[in-house]
Amino acid sequence: MKLKLKETPEQVELIKALGSKNPLEQAQAAEAFAAFIAPVAQKVLSQAGTAGMIYHDSLYDEDDSPSIPLDLFYDAGVDYVSVWSQAVAGGLPTSQVSGLSEMKIATYRLDSAVSFLKRYARRGRLDVVSKAVERMAQEVLVKQERNAWAVILKALAEASTNSLTHVIGADANSSFKPGDLSTLMTRAKRINTSFANGTPSDWDSKGVTDLFVSPEIMGYVCGFAYNPVNTTGSLSAGPVALPYTIREEIFRASGMQEIFGIVLHELLELGIGKKYNTLFDEMVTGSSVTIPGAGSSGNWDATTDEILVGVDMGREAFIRPIARQDGGGSTFTALPDDQFVARQEKTGFYGYLEEGRVCIDSRAVVGVTVDNN
Repeated sequence: MKLKLKETPEQVELIKALGSKNPLEQAQAAEAFAAFIAPVAQKVLSQAGTAGMIYHDSLYDEDDSPSIPLDLFYDAGVDYVSVWSQAVAGGLPTSQVSGLSEMKIATYRLDSAVSFLKRYARRGRLDVVSKAVERMAQEVLVKQERNAWAVILKALAEASTNSLTHVIGADANSSFKPGDLSTLMTRAKRINTSFANGTPSDWDSKGVTDLFVSPEIMGYVCGFAYNPVNTTGSLSAGPVALPYTIREEIFRASGMQEIFGIVLHELLELGIGKKYNTLFDEMVTGSSVTIPGAGSSGNWDATTDEILVGVDMGREAFIRPIARQDGGGSTFTALPDDQFVARQEKTGFYGYLEEGRVCIDSRAVVGVTVDNN
């Protein structure tokens, strides 16, 4: 995420005023600059990261208590549902069984503060000021991503529908093949039944639309261009490769961005020993659902297995209640930081937003475990 301020005469003059030794002039410039960077940071937060793709925003007025009418998201015949949410930022998401009524959502504040020496401002150093604003937005973004994925992974680790877990194991050890993705698509269909366990009359689920994977799994996908896709060894009928035109396309594009209509997203946080894999392991530890391992490895083992996360973007199952300020639609607030005294020769800003994360329908998330040891 890069943020760069345009070097216009007006902006340079405003930045220089931030370092003014006149307290009134400096305070006015700080107020003006804070009002300027708030929408910039808000736009960065909405476009960066992965959680924004999965969660649907539900705006509510600041100081209000957000709620979700669960009955609007489920078919007739459903009496009770499981919902996953967080009470505090960074806390462990919890599940609760709720009737189809108005559900109150817990929200929390995510904030960050930055400061820099006034002499940089007086010199018109837009690069320094840009880095400070960029750092403030990045720190909020990191908190957002962690909280959002905690809810997703908690729901995935604990979900069970129609006596089926939402996680399957890859067919063979140390491999990921198109057949594993086909099995995942079938599992997604089997858990998206009507309340009578039949075909829904109004099927809002599109199945798995997006798959989040590690760089190692993307390496397997690149290997589809030159490896057989039925087995890593040879069968009596011989190994089977993808059609030549598809293999050529993979080779020229250094991989695939889509398989079977499912969009692939590469996340550095996924993979053995990485942040989200470790987080999923923590969720599995406290779950009553048994998560399978890949191939013949038995149950899930974080030292050898990694999780791939499939999401149905067509179902509004993941919701982010987010507060908007009075008098406008802005969701991010930036204010001058008044903690610095004159002799420190510093100026700074702090920014915050208030949001929550909730999964109201775990049928929208499925997963595959791959032995990648």
